Amino acid sequence: MAFYRDTWVEVDLDAISENVGNMRQLLPEHTQIIAVVKANAYGHGAEYVAKTALASGASALAVAFLDEALALRKKGITAPILVLGAARPEDAGVAAEENISLTVFQKDWLEEAGRYLTGRKLSVHLKCDTGMGRIGVRTLQELKEVEKIVNQQSCFYFEGIFTHFATADEIDTTLYEKQYSQFQDMVLNLEHRPPYVHCANSAAALRFDQSPFNAVRFGIAMYGLSPSPAIKPVLPFPLKEAFSLHTKVTHVKQIHAGDTVSYGATYQASGDEWIATLPIGYADGWIRRLSGQEVIIDGERAPIVGRICMDQCMVKLARPVAVGTKATLIGKQGDLSIPVDEIAEKLETINYEVTCSISSRVPRIFLKNGNDVADVSNPVLEG
Repeated sequence: MAFYRDTWVEVDLDAISENVGNMRQLLPEHTQIIAVVKANAYGHGAEYVAKTALASGASALAVAFLDEALALRKKGITAPILVLGAARPEDAGVAAEENISLTVFQKDWLEEAGRYLTGRKLSVHLKCDTGMGRIGVRTLQELKEVEKIVNQQSCFYFEGIFTHFATADEIDTTLYEKQYSQFQDMVLNLEHRPPYVHCANSAAALRFDQSPFNAVRFGIAMYGLSPSPAIKPVLPFPLKEAFSLHTKVTHVKQIHAGDTVSYGATYQASGDEWIATLPIGYADGWIRRLSGQEVIIDGERAPIVGRICMDQCMVKLARPVAVGTKATLIGKQGDLSIPVDEIAEKLETINYEVTCSISSRVPRIFLKNGNDVADVSNPVLEG
């Protein structure tokens, strides 16, 4: 699909494939990879990331909400899909019809959902809260109550059990070990062990032995991003970033001493300066706090000056460039690069948030085999 603006994201599907393949080699043969493609695959594009991950060694997918799972089904994806977050009990029938697995953790939810499953069977994964503090059963009594209903009612299929680690990406493993031990205890206290037993996110899968279980949830590292700066030096294989963000210069002008740039006149030229305008702003997820961040233009880094506008921002050039010159905000251009982690550090946040924040009005271009365009996704034009 065509798009009509000079700002775009490139998603390197070969990088996704390489990261999944390396994880597949790292894990025991019996351990399956559940590729996490929630939040539009962390801003990368769920459909093509999902298809690439499945072709590269993943055997199932995970999303946050039922809507995300249904969107993948509409794209023709038939692989197992697990909804990691809470779903409404009245939507259990929809999930069952589409062969989508739901996360369960409340006895009352199961009793109500059963009324919407007449003649249909819903696959469920039981969530244990071992220290994350979000959703999940917290005690063995809760575990047994929920398991009992799942096993007794024919409308449910007990497909899996899982937990989520709060600190697997930190050097201090004290809480991780506590959660791991508690989850093992919960699994041992089940009346029947389900087919899927999984606890590891990217950080845990990369750092710790997962042989006691048979699946991992591969999220941030699938996109070539370290789960945290702290564990980056100890990763078992190099991660290849898949996400890059680009735009093109729309205007170049020379300003003089005392001239100001953008809202609030917060930037004032100290002398003759060349200023370029880029068609990207905070409505695209390139937020105002990135003022001062550098971009790459014509083989040099150039700082953003003045406040970032809704749809545009300005950069200070070392010399004039032609209108239409490519500017790279994230990714590589020639010998220079701006990794996602650099943007995260500037924003005092994590790399997850950076890629998720680039809005849907920025089209995604999916690349395979170097520069060959596999497809273009523009949610604005798709409606």
